[in-house]
Amino acid sequence: MACLQTLTKSFSAWVFFCCCCCLPLLLGGPLPPKGAGVAFTAHHACRLKKVNFQPYIRNHTYTLAKMARVSDQDTDNRLIGQQLYANIKESNHCYMMKKTVETVVKDVLLTEVKDQYLYAKEVVEFLASLTQQLRHCEPSGQREQIEKNLKEMKRKMAELGQNGKTKAIGELDLLFDYTENACADASKKGGHKKKN
Repeated sequence: MACLQTLTKSFSAWVFFCCCCCLPLLLGGPLPPKGAGVAFTAHHACRLKKVNFQPYIRNHTYTLAKMARVSDQDTDNRLIGQQLYANIKESNHCYMMKKTVETVVKDVLLTEVKDQYLYAKEVVEFLASLTQQLRHCEPSGQREQIEKNLKEMKRKMAELGQNGKTKAIGELDLLFDYTENACADASKKGGHKKKN
C-alpha cells in the first residue's frame, strides 16, 4: 500500500512538472514560417527517385536520339539546352523540364514519327511516366517566364517544320539528362552532367 502511495505521489509530481514547465516551452516556441509545409510539399512533388533513370531506358533514349540525329539537317539550332532556364530560378528547373517533356511527348513523339524509330514506344512510355509522377510539381512563381521559354522552344520547332520534330527526337538524350539533373534527388543522381 505504501508503495502505491509513493507511485501516486511521484506520478502526480511528474504530471505537475510537465504541465507547469514543459507545456509552456512547447506552446511558446516559434511557429514555422507561413507556407513552410506547402513549400516542402511542392519541393517534394518536384523530385524523382533515381530508380526512374535505369541504364536500359537511358540506352534506349540515347539510341533513339542518335538515330534521329542522322536525319537532322539543322546544326545551327538547339531546342533542349540552357536557354530553357533563361531567367528561371534553379528551384523551378524541374517544373520547366516537366513542361518540356510534356511538350515533346505530345507534339513530337505521339505524332506519326513514333512509328519511324526503334524504341520510340518505350521512350514515350518512360517520359509519360515521369510527367505522371511529377503531376503535382508546380513552380514557385515565374510561371509567365516558364511559359515564355517554352513558347520560344515551340516556335523554333514549328519554324523548322518536319525537321523540328526530327531535331527534338535527336535531342532526347539532352532531354533525359536535363530532366534527371533537374528532378532526381541530389543524393541519388548519377554522375551524368548536363550538356550545353
